[in-house]
Amino acid sequence: MTESRLKKVCVLGLGYIGLPTASVIASRGVEVVGVDVKPEVVARINKGEIHIVEPDLDAVTAHAVQQGHLRASTAPEPADAYMIAVPTPFHDGKADLDYVWKAARSIAPCLVAGNLVVLESTSPPGTTDKMAALLAELRPDLKIAQPGVEGCDVHVAYCPERVLPGRVLTELVENSRVVGGMTQACAALAEDLYRIFCSGELLRTNARTAEMCKLTENAFRDVNIAFANELSIVCEKLDINVWELVKLANHHPRVNILQPGPGVGGHCIAVDPWFIVEAAPDDTRLIRTAREVNDGKPKYVLDKIAAAVADKASGKRRPVVGLLGLAFKPDVDDLRESPALQIAEAVAARGDCDVVVSEPHIEHLPASLANGAGVRLTADMHEAVREADVVVMLVNHRLYQTIARDELAGKTVIDTRGIWS
Repeated sequence: MTESRLKKVCVLGLGYIGLPTASVIASRGVEVVGVDVKPEVVARINKGEIHIVEPDLDAVTAHAVQQGHLRASTAPEPADAYMIAVPTPFHDGKADLDYVWKAARSIAPCLVAGNLVVLESTSPPGTTDKMAALLAELRPDLKIAQPGVEGCDVHVAYCPERVLPGRVLTELVENSRVVGGMTQACAALAEDLYRIFCSGELLRTNARTAEMCKLTENAFRDVNIAFANELSIVCEKLDINVWELVKLANHHPRVNILQPGPGVGGHCIAVDPWFIVEAAPDDTRLIRTAREVNDGKPKYVLDKIAAAVADKASGKRRPVVGLLGLAFKPDVDDLRESPALQIAEAVAARGDCDVVVSEPHIEHLPASLANGAGVRLTADMHEAVREADVVVMLVNHRLYQTIARDELAGKTVIDTRGIWS
């Protein structure tokens, strides 16, 4: 890594992206101040602890704090560069950018000539332009970068994250990054920031293209998953093993079908395509349809569970449904937009069965399930299987691969991940 002129970095948002980013930059000896609105998160980080599950992040964060390179605060402070990694949820057909605007307002008083502001949060095309306009309004004494206008006091860029939960520390460093500057000079300074910790290729473009690139990557995957999910429904009706079919079809040198599942979750693939639909609602029929297919898959699974519960029902006792996994993907604790959690909530609300949940990466049921009658969490996945009349594989955590087939004898099995196929 080359020596950077950026000696102090302020990272706003210490969640699944912001905290690993702050910790990795600090591990390079750069002074980093992480900002979060939750005092309890700030307190934990300042003690060298973390509040999320990510392999090896605890050690990197603890070391950075102990070395004095990383500290957390509830308010930003003067720095050379500001990285905004706050949530951008999707509500009622539109991206909610309130957290971005609040972050921009919070750093505006701190800005000085020579600063760099980078937005990392997933955003609709044009968001970085609007953020720069807001900063210009708040700081008329400074020349804030504007699209294509060279010469500024404060540089602005957009650089989307591209990491996979469970591999964040590796991919933050090794993955290529798209660096979208408001100007060429903005892109150059942003590249200087990311070269502190990135060994991957840094690809320069403008901010609007970088915003669209992030959305395009996830929309592409969403369409591919929708094809797999639709195929799984067709195959079930035709009495064909979809897992075998996909494996065979992928031997074609130009075919790469992804794996079907109970739906699509997480903060990226389940949300980002809607940002494109919002930007061009009349020209996104395929992207919209893929979202609808994937959003509809949990109902298909729920219909299968309902039929299995009805088949197992008797006058003696209520059937027990064992749900394996709540996270949106394997081997993480992240429940955001999780179809598995959505299915669990719907099963619990039925009232015609008891529910035992296995999720090895959490210690307590989420609030949406904690108050449900007849719902409990067990730390023993074998116990969940043993007690269940209906076993539903929702998340293919590695631990679940140790469940032996003979444990499933006499039970109705709904395998949405193909572990036992």
